[in-house]
Order: sequence, then C-alpha cells, then structure tokens
Amino acid sequence: MKKKDLLLIIDMQNVYTAGQDWACCRIRQAADSILRLLSSGAFEDVIFTRFLASQSPSGVWKEYNRVNEAINRDPWKNEMMPEFAPFLERYPLFTKSVYSSFAIPEVQKAARSADRVAVAGVVAECCVLSTVLAGVDAGIPILYLKDAVSGLTPESERAVQDILSGFEPLHVRILSVSDYLSGHGGAR
Repeated sequence: MKKKDLLLIIDMQNVYTAGQDWACCRIRQAADSILRLLSSGAFEDVIFTRFLASQSPSGVWKEYNRVNEAINRDPWKNEMMPEFAPFLERYPLFTKSVYSSFAIPEVQKAARSADRVAVAGVVAECCVLSTVLAGVDAGIPILYLKDAVSGLTPESERAVQDILSGFEPLHVRILSVSDYLSGHGGAR
C-alpha cells in the first residue's frame, strides 16, 4: 500500500549558500537533491519553511538578534534560493522564528495528515535536527533524506546522522534520495 508522505523542505535560504555568512558545506548537493525530489512527482504534499528572526524576541533570542543583526536586516539573505521559485508558486511557504518547523501550526497539521514526513534542507545540526526531534516527540515517522540535508561542516552532518541513528528504525529512517525514489525507503 502506498504511503502518503509529506516533503518538508527546511530553510533553503540564500544566507546558507556558498560564500555567505552561514554557508553550509553541501548546500549545492542538497539543493540538487531537493530539486530531484520535487521534479520526481513522488510527493503530493510539499511544504517549505524559512527562518526569519522574531521582531519581539525573548530570552536568548534577544542576543541572537543582536549578534545576527546584519543578516536579519538583509532581505536577499533571507529569501529562498532562486531555483525553488517555481515550486514556491505551487507549494506553501511558512515562516518560523525558532529552529523547529513543527512550531508552525500548519506544518503540524499537515504532518499529522501524512503517514510519514520526509525531511530535507538546512542546517543539519540546527533547524533540521530540532525539527526531526520535535517530530519524533509528536509521534510522527520521519524520513531523514541525508543527501538532501546540509550542515555547516561534514563532521557536524555526520554527528547529526549518528544522533538520529539512535532513533532508527521506529521513529526515524535515514536514507538517500535515490533509495527513497527507488522504493528502498520502505513502502511508498
């Protein structure tokens, strides 16, 4: 029986591209993998999220805003990468001001309607990890598409996979985009 999977694409914004303040080491590979997923027709349900700093921060987020003031004020850095523009016309984009995409009510609702949530995007050791752990806590089966996720360094990417492997196979499945698309990611 085919499963209804939601593709959750986390924070593919310009600030994470090569040469930018928060450049992720494999952002180009992750973007290409995500574009492959989007073009495959494997997902009926897709959600994009982006991180924008809170206008009314509390606690440590006040310091976060102070340290990252120049980034927060740069509209181009906070825009989604241009290659996703055609897909943003078709699929929703929701904004969050915390790391986890599950802080967005629409993401929670869509995830609860899906059989599984396939996770892609950046930053592996920050927003992606926080989102995956929130999904696990909510009881949502997560597919971590390792080549569609990028972190700040190869070492931190590997560390995230090592952490998430402790949740396999019940809560999280770690697999490649090729494995997912070929049906090796479990019944689709």
